[in-house]
Formats: sequence, C-alpha cells, structure tokens
Amino acid sequence: MNKRTIVRILRVVNKVEDWLLISMLSVMVGLAVLQIFYRNFSGGGIAWIDPLLRMLVLWVALSGAVIATRTDNHIRIDFFAKALSRRYYLVVQRLVYVYCAMICGFIAWHAVRFVQMDYEYGTEAFAGIPAWVTEVIIPIAFGLMALRYCLLILLPPRRARR
Repeated sequence: MNKRTIVRILRVVNKVEDWLLISMLSVMVGLAVLQIFYRNFSGGGIAWIDPLLRMLVLWVALSGAVIATRTDNHIRIDFFAKALSRRYYLVVQRLVYVYCAMICGFIAWHAVRFVQMDYEYGTEAFAGIPAWVTEVIIPIAFGLMALRYCLLILLPPRRARR
C-alpha cells in the first residue's frame, strides 16, 4: 500500500468519524427537545430517552476525544514549547505521545475487560439494551486514541511555534 492510498483511507475514516459525531449530536438535541415537549405538553416524558441521552453524552465525548487526537488538539500545557529549542521540543513532544499512547492502550485494555464482564453477566443498561452495547465505545475510543498517538509518534503534526 502506498502513501497516497493510506492518506485516502485516513480521509475516509476522518469523514466517517465526523459524520458519526454530527449524527449523534443531532440525535441528542432532537431527543432532548422531544423530551421537553412531552414533559411540558403531555404531563410526562418518554422513559427511555433520559438514559439514552446519558449514553449518547458518553459516546459524543469519547468520539470528540478521538477526533481531537487526530490533529493533536487535546488540552496541552505549552511550557516546553517556549522554554526549549525546536529540536528538544520535538523530542519531548514524541515522549509525550509515547506516554499518551501507553496510557490510552492501558485504559483500552482494561475497558475491554470491563465490557466483557458486563457481556458475560448479561447486565442491562435500559429498555432491554445490554450494558455492554452502551459501554463498547470506551475500549474502541481509547484504542483509537492509542493508535492515533502511535501515528503522531511517527508523523508529528507540523505547526508553527510562537
């Protein structure tokens, strides 16, 4: 596989991630408005909307974290960017990426075990939906973030320092 093919695949993956996030956020807003409407005009809401909204908040937050990792836009403290020369800063930056990849991989590994446990015990989240279905985003998101940080180790983004 050549570099051009890899870039095309990554663009498609990025667009799919963006559209999934937009879709989930749109569903969240729509369901919240629907719930407010039902509560105000029919005297009660729909029982499964509130737990579904809580689950979607988790999914949107972790999907947003994956997207932020794509371009290295997570929260950062740029002390080293101002205190070190560019050469040493790039070394420190790569060490941070290694650390982040290890931590995300560690969380993903244990999240898989957590989801597996809920699958084996048959835990129910709400409305007959198994808990593992709502939790599966945790190992997926942290696994993708670990993968993205590994890519950043190899190909750090080029950005101008102040």
